[in-house]
Parts: sequence; C-alpha cells; structure tokens
Amino acid sequence: MFRGVTNLSLDTKGRMAVPARYRERLQAESDGRVVITVDRDGCLLLYPMREWEAIERELVRLPSLNKQARRLQRLLIGHATECEFDGQGRILVPGPLREFAGIDRRVVLIGQGNKFELWDEQTWNERRAAWLAADDDEEGLELPEALESLSI
Repeated sequence: MFRGVTNLSLDTKGRMAVPARYRERLQAESDGRVVITVDRDGCLLLYPMREWEAIERELVRLPSLNKQARRLQRLLIGHATECEFDGQGRILVPGPLREFAGIDRRVVLIGQGNKFELWDEQTWNERRAAWLAADDDEEGLELPEALESLSI
C-alpha cells in the first residue's frame, strides 16, 4: 500500500525523483513502469503498471453508449501516459499532464493505497484547507453505506 504525503520538486525538465521507499516497490512490482493520467479533481494519478492494466481493462469494458462511461474513458485512458524510471530513479511527468494539473515546480505526492495522487503544492494546500473546513452536512455529502461502520 502506498501511503503518506511527500513534498517534492520537479527539475527543469519536469522530472520527479520518486522517494526511495516507493521506488523500490515500483521497480519490483512493475519493472519501473508507471502510468500517469488525469483526475477530475485537477490532480494527476500515478499507477504502477500492473495496477493500471487492471483498471484499464475495467474501463474498456464500460458501455460505450453511456455518456458518463465515455467521458471517463476519454479522460482516464485518453490521457494515460506510460513512464519509466531513469537511472537516477526519476520519472518525467509529461508536459501536457503538468499543464492540466497546473504543476510547475513544487508538487505533493499523496499515497492512496494502490496509486498516488500528484498535486501542485499550492493547489493541494488550498484544497486540503477547504476540505478540512467544509461542513459535510451543508455540502450534501453522505457517507457510503460500506463505510458507516468504520471506526477511525
């Protein structure tokens, strides 16, 4: 499981050094290959290749006549870019994906279990503050039934 928050910097070419604690696992599980794609929240999603392939198979099976399914396929599969680690354990975050997420130099890598989210640092700080300050009742957010018995 990938977990935790890590602040990082991209170099001038848009490369990100993946922290060693994650790099070793990614190298072992996916031969150093990852897929980066967009997320509707404005960040990027970074998947180990094996995880991505399973998700992609599910996305491809969605009904193509369903507008929501097509939109999701276009966003996730259409922007999916395969990336490999270089000799220094860095990955190049493609320019169009950096542009989508507003990423320039400072980024935040957020472990999400089977994947990572990659955020522009300022955007992450603003969103996190908004989420922490939000009154969930006012926003109409309801806890999914599957999580109602979760104790944290």
